[in-house]
Amino acid sequence: MSLERPVTPDPYDLLPTVRSFTVTSSDVTGGEQLPGAQVFEDGNTSPQLSWSGFPSDTKSFVVTCFDPDAPTPSGFWHWLAIDIPASVTSLDTGAGESDATLPQGAFHTRNDFGNHKFDGAAPPAGDQVHRYYFVVHAVDQEKLGVDENASAAYVSFNLAFHTLARAIIVPTYQH
Repeated sequence: MSLERPVTPDPYDLLPTVRSFTVTSSDVTGGEQLPGAQVFEDGNTSPQLSWSGFPSDTKSFVVTCFDPDAPTPSGFWHWLAIDIPASVTSLDTGAGESDATLPQGAFHTRNDFGNHKFDGAAPPAGDQVHRYYFVVHAVDQEKLGVDENASAAYVSFNLAFHTLARAIIVPTYQH
């Protein structure tokens, strides 16, 4: 059975237009294959991320990782870090390991593995190239208003109304 599917559009094109800012990483590069450290079976470690140029009225950040190319109708969420203080402009490699490794006041909601942390790329063997959208959302309030039990869809719904700007870096992965 072939898992070839048409490439899905950029999922953020479906949301209200917001300003953009810059996100960089010493671990991953847009358009390039993820290193083993960010793969579920290998390192399963969240990448280092730094961001700049966000709006001055930003009150907090949310960091997410989403694979729109997963063989599901809803894609696959790998990471949701919520309520990162506006004074924080980077996350170290491995910050997605647990709530204790996030900045004070921030927390994880459940990803599609069912975990409250970062879980790396895990596309089916032989599947098409998958894109991993690492996104930093600049939020207009200190607290997004969700708790650790919120689904990725509910977090995204809330972000649609509270995102001032968005920074995106999109590495890929294929077995």
